[in-house]
Amino acid sequence: MTVQAEDNAAIALAAAPASAPAKPQVIHPVWVRATHWINAIAIVIMILSGWRIYNASPLFPFTFPNGFTIGGWLAGALLWHFAAMWLLVVNGIVYITLGIITGRFRRKMLPIYPSEVIADAKAALTFKLSHDDLSVYNAVQKLLYLGVILAGVVIVLSGLAIWKPVQLQELTALFGGYEAARYVHFLSMAAIVGFLVVHVVLALIVPRSLLAMFRGR
Repeated sequence: MTVQAEDNAAIALAAAPASAPAKPQVIHPVWVRATHWINAIAIVIMILSGWRIYNASPLFPFTFPNGFTIGGWLAGALLWHFAAMWLLVVNGIVYITLGIITGRFRRKMLPIYPSEVIADAKAALTFKLSHDDLSVYNAVQKLLYLGVILAGVVIVLSGLAIWKPVQLQELTALFGGYEAARYVHFLSMAAIVGFLVVHVVLALIVPRSLLAMFRGR
């Protein structure tokens, strides 16, 4: 290469725009973060008000401490419960609709293989499950997230069956009657509470995941 050619190459290299630094990967878009926190608020209100409602007519030989309930009394708890229910329903519809339309559910939660669930569960129990890439859900996460969505749908439908057992008698009959719907409603609540406990513990163990739900990255 001649000196002139070398000079021309150097000039061209200097004139070339510097490559921009790669932007941090977006793990949770704005709509995911917004619906996540709205769901969290609605679910907590529903659980605490639901415990007060349960105490008025227990299904099992125990009640919840009043200090862990909201509403003050049955009528007040019902007002809180219904307000949170409609918030959960509307927000849940937005979340599920966007999850399907954007393809996020398909990318993040499918497919799920039993062998992978077993392997990841064993790794989690022995504290060997990797959390390096927060954008990728492991098989246990996929199963839990799909499970809590299903529990959310069941708890709303069973709640409607309890609220309007005459007007929605077909729905109530689908759950096996009014009393059976109450048990389904309670067990769905228990499943959601169990999910929340695991979810919060994992967020504390891997604080980056909590930050990502605030910042998106």
